[in-house]
Amino acid sequence: MFPIKDYIPRRHPPYAVRTIILINTLVYGMELFMGRPELANLFNLYGVVPARYFHPVWARWMGYPDAGIVPFFTYMFIHAGFIHYLGNMWVLWVFADNVEDIMGPYRFVIFYFLCGLCALAGHMFVYPDSTLPVIGASGAIAGVMGAYLVLYPSARVLTLIPILIFPLFVNLPAWVFLGIWFGIQLISGISSSLTMAGAGGVAWWAHAFGFVAGILFLPLFRDDRGGLRPYPKEEEFLFS
Repeated sequence: MFPIKDYIPRRHPPYAVRTIILINTLVYGMELFMGRPELANLFNLYGVVPARYFHPVWARWMGYPDAGIVPFFTYMFIHAGFIHYLGNMWVLWVFADNVEDIMGPYRFVIFYFLCGLCALAGHMFVYPDSTLPVIGASGAIAGVMGAYLVLYPSARVLTLIPILIFPLFVNLPAWVFLGIWFGIQLISGISSSLTMAGAGGVAWWAHAFGFVAGILFLPLFRDDRGGLRPYPKEEEFLFS
């Protein structure tokens, strides 16, 4: 299940969203010119390795420099591959422009980073002993999705649902799409924790914590002085 687009028009150019995507793109472009040793260093030094913070003796033994707060922010701009990068940027573009509309670019940037920090904190709380680096924008993007759910629950999201090898395109209400998405993250997080397989691969708990953070932080960052944009009329939605 993957979002293709929504139908909520924006009022203002999404300057913050475009800037975030540009920075992610530049960083990923830099990664393309790195060999495996350089990428490993990038992931470990500018991604977040939970054990580096919870087990400083181990970190020094492994040769890590003193841990600072810089990786808590840089991890959101590093991706493990093209699909990881493209998927995150696509989902960000689908949902974030309308959220930035309600916050303005400066508030949105602070909101985005706070969601990313909460997503990371959730992952580190569940897996404090993990020696694998956390990288990617998906935790912060999950926060954007949580805010979108509150702002536009009835908005339609054109969704790709692969049925074996056949693509099925359906328009789902945002509350259905995002509710299913959050449920998948939650169930997968619980399952991975029970099987002790969640310290690597997909950071399910980061997604879940980021999503909840977006819902909780929204009232602090929304700016309705311009008036909340009305939904397009139902007949104006495009269905396929």
